Amino acid sequence: MPSPPPFTLSVLDQSMVASGRTPGEAIRETLALARHVEALGYRRFWMSEHHNSGALAGTAPEILAAAIAATTRRIRVGSAGVMLPHYSALKVAEQFRVLEAIAPGRIDLGVGRAPGSDGRTAFALNPDAAQAADRFPAQVMELLGWLGDGLPENHPFRTVVAQPVVETRPEVWVLGSSDFGAQVAAYFGLPYSFAHFFADGGGSEQAIALYREQFRPHPGRPGRLAAPHPGLGVFCLVADTEAEALRLFRSRELWRLMRDRGLFVPLPSVAEAEAYDYSEAERARVARMRERALVGAPEQVRAKLEALSAAHGGIAEFAVVTACHDPAARRRSFALLADVCGLRAEDAGRPAAIAAAEAAG
Repeated sequence: MPSPPPFTLSVLDQSMVASGRTPGEAIRETLALARHVEALGYRRFWMSEHHNSGALAGTAPEILAAAIAATTRRIRVGSAGVMLPHYSALKVAEQFRVLEAIAPGRIDLGVGRAPGSDGRTAFALNPDAAQAADRFPAQVMELLGWLGDGLPENHPFRTVVAQPVVETRPEVWVLGSSDFGAQVAAYFGLPYSFAHFFADGGGSEQAIALYREQFRPHPGRPGRLAAPHPGLGVFCLVADTEAEALRLFRSRELWRLMRDRGLFVPLPSVAEAEAYDYSEAERARVARMRERALVGAPEQVRAKLEALSAAHGGIAEFAVVTACHDPAARRRSFALLADVCGLRAEDAGRPAAIAAAEAAG
């Protein structure tokens, strides 16, 4: 088996709706994929939050996390992320404390500031959406307070306790696709993951560098870090051959073209993508996508991940997004990547309590 690379591999799933299948099927594919990648040895399984989208069915990562946490044993489970400005920080803390009661020591709480939707939908979710986005740093402080840090003495809700009170707390991450999230994560001493797949990598090197430069260590404080822990959310697609991977990637190429035009449609099949009449400008855009894409045979994709990590001064974790119309090809992509990166299922997200219990027999 190949030696593990100098970074951790996790999975970020968007419950993408595929052409010819229903949103309900997309949700059930997410549940099945979590069990599949746990068996392969991935560290975490994260779910995204999007609203009012015909392409992405995952509107409630906390509910999906509950279902997955109850049906898995080792993999860490969580959100990437909860879009905090839509909600009360107290309610989010309560939800994730319940998740910790379901799967102690295995829950991740990734939070972001972006709406995960259009502006109208953001206001439908929260009539104070504009002001709430400006309060994101304060909401992160409140969230950490209700997860165990405690709120400042002068906070009006200092005596309110987020229930249930449990022994463990979720691992909080800040997610983003700009410098803002990097600075928030650095200030609070939290791990940070940049959405490289969303922004086509634009700004990722600057954001990760800023995160490292401004990081404030919090040694000995539960839930905080003594040193930066940078991550990237990346799109990867692996097949037995480069030609097959590029063929499967055609679905994603056409979907991205539609998204760039503001059309959030189900993921096309390869046949639909091959039948599409591309303009010259679209062909040029596809060519640029292929130049940057982490797509290919297993050894090629591992080499691309290693190069991407080096370009960012070292990445601690990659959260892999894989959109593929064929569910079997998607599962194989994760299996091939796990194999070439030397993942071991027995190490996947194992909480210390479980490891100790198993060692004791």
